[in-house]
Amino acid sequence: MIVNSLSLCYHNKLILAPMVRVGTLPMRLLALDYGADIVYCEELIDLKMLQCKRVVNEVLSTVDFVAPDDRVVFRTCEREQNKVVFQMGTSDAERALAVARLVENDVAGIDVNMGCPKEYSTKGGMGAALLSDPDKIEKILSTLVKGTHKPVTCKIRILPSLEDTLNLVKRIERTGISAIAVHGRNQEERPQHPVSCDVIRAIAETLSIPVIANGGSHDHIQQHLDIEDFRQATAASSVMVARAAMWNPSIFLKDGLRPLEEVMQKYIKYAVQYDNHYTNTKYCLCQMLREQLESPQGRLLHAAQSSQEICEAFGLGAFYEETIRELDARRADLLAKTPEAAEEPAEDTSGIIKMAIKFDRRAYPPQITPKMCLLEWCRREKLPQPVYETVQRPIDRMFCSVVTVAEQKYQSTLWDKSKKLAEQTAAIVCLRSQGLPEGRLGEESPSLNKRKREAPDQDPGGLRVQEPALPGEICKKPFVTLGSNENNLQEGC
Repeated sequence: MIVNSLSLCYHNKLILAPMVRVGTLPMRLLALDYGADIVYCEELIDLKMLQCKRVVNEVLSTVDFVAPDDRVVFRTCEREQNKVVFQMGTSDAERALAVARLVENDVAGIDVNMGCPKEYSTKGGMGAALLSDPDKIEKILSTLVKGTHKPVTCKIRILPSLEDTLNLVKRIERTGISAIAVHGRNQEERPQHPVSCDVIRAIAETLSIPVIANGGSHDHIQQHLDIEDFRQATAASSVMVARAAMWNPSIFLKDGLRPLEEVMQKYIKYAVQYDNHYTNTKYCLCQMLREQLESPQGRLLHAAQSSQEICEAFGLGAFYEETIRELDARRADLLAKTPEAAEEPAEDTSGIIKMAIKFDRRAYPPQITPKMCLLEWCRREKLPQPVYETVQRPIDRMFCSVVTVAEQKYQSTLWDKSKKLAEQTAAIVCLRSQGLPEGRLGEESPSLNKRKREAPDQDPGGLRVQEPALPGEICKKPFVTLGSNENNLQEGC
């Protein structure tokens, strides 16, 4: 992506607020479609971002910031490059600057969260915890303003005292930031408490930089015209909308709200096109449905366990299949242009039994997976436990796993989107080649000990946590990124 040298203007703007689990790429693009001028990503923690590697995803035409466990922490694209503000959670100036420099060429602005009252933020000295430490606020913001070429902002909550609030924001303004977003509630207040428009107005009348009013969704903003009324009530330069936009992003549309069904379908299309994890897609759709969650469509959404099932619940099954074909074709074209990336794992592959197989979670009962069936079979036959070796292909970050059972190796020729899926697929190859049951629905198979279901993929809402090993758990070797050196080994989980 080209370095963005434009300066973001915060005057008279409609802004999508940063919202955890909501402000991912599909929602940001949808908000832009409906008229938002600026979109904030969800708060991302500095320590988490500093573990990430910047990766150009040629298949999706995105820039991804990828954690060591291969989870995409932040994904952006050229369309939003001059509109997206990266919000970080931080309590340290040097870490904040390191994150800003990591992402600054791919975003329009940098923001520091100083208003989140949730424990997961405040317990690390971040979010609203910073409001009680003006010296640290000043150091973080001054360091960012001096150290990055992108406009720097912060988002705060008001303090119990108006005098203390005004003293704080004046000190913040002196750091040289470009704008300040103000949520008109204090740290202890929640959405059911009225937003303090008068305090936001006092701040706007005190400062010379743009003030962005936030917190009006519950009492003030029900439709597009209400946004301007809220701006006037607070005398702010711009308005930042959170929950009203989460419920229906077309709140930014001057012509009025669009039907929810239309909005949700458009959101789903972006989610599929940009490979959004289905659990995140499902969460956002549930926020839109709200009281309709018990409707037939809501029940279908609740039962969905994949992006494909979500699409089918909203009449977009054909769109899903077509989009996946297009992405697969793009991936194949890229691989054809870089044949070295399509190589098999770096080892002697002679003697490996291979099949073209994919693992479909829907074909198996909730408590059964092929890996569990293979492990049980090995135990009954008194064979060593299966050993999985997984590699990752750099060009598209797809995975391939080889399982060794009784000194014989088994592998699928098809690559998967996650390490766990690749291991399940390798287990299926072994079971089928031996004529053994793999646990599919309707298949007769020996009873299995009840174990915690293995999630085929991980929810992107938090860091991956290694599950405690069961007695005799499957042995796993580290998985390796193809073409990487020894220092880039990533431990399998």
